[in-house]
Amino acid sequence: MVLPLEMGWRHLLFENWPVDPAVMDAHLPDRLVPDVFDGSAWLSIVPFTNVAVRPKGLPEAFGIRLPELNVRTYVTREDVPSVYFFSLDAQGISSVVGARLFHHLPYYYARISLCWDDGRVRFSGRRRHPGSRPAQYAGAYWPTGVPFSASDDPFGEFLVERYRFYTEAQDGSLRYTDVEHDPWTLYPAAADVETNTYLSAHGFARPDGDPVYYYSPGLDVVASRSKHVRDD
Repeated sequence: MVLPLEMGWRHLLFENWPVDPAVMDAHLPDRLVPDVFDGSAWLSIVPFTNVAVRPKGLPEAFGIRLPELNVRTYVTREDVPSVYFFSLDAQGISSVVGARLFHHLPYYYARISLCWDDGRVRFSGRRRHPGSRPAQYAGAYWPTGVPFSASDDPFGEFLVERYRFYTEAQDGSLRYTDVEHDPWTLYPAAADVETNTYLSAHGFARPDGDPVYYYSPGLDVVASRSKHVRDD
């Protein structure tokens, strides 16, 4: 049994595009249903950094830092609002291997840099995983406006107040993990994205229109061990 993990998620950008639910459904495992807001499914890219990633119960000093980029969408199963991860790209080779072997997560090794510079987060990532389709993301993002509690905003709550995520393991099985954390604080955000090929790497045409951006300084998280979804 793999131990639950503790970590911090910091300097997150939620970059969100509306997508036809039928298009999203074609990309999902059969037992998941696209969740919709204003009649659309939503495809998101989330660059950020993990801090103090460690088995639950260990002091923060034993944790590691792990810059990351996720491609995800929003789903339901048995009426539980959840997240589905198409991929999770991260900097550390050993962490990627461990996440794949022991947590059954679709992690990919990438070269990633993230820094705070003059009021902006500058993020650059390039997938280097052997045998995978190439993908690259580069840009800067920053908070604007007044912070607000996601639970007080219908769209913000839809995007981030979810406490279960699903992934498809390498053997094709559907897995889920439950997470615990405080409610999210979000900011309206702006971004200058120079390069993004992660959507096409997962078979998505770039959606029409501009994405909706939110920024969060982050929060601390406890993630359960990965569990197998029983057949219906």
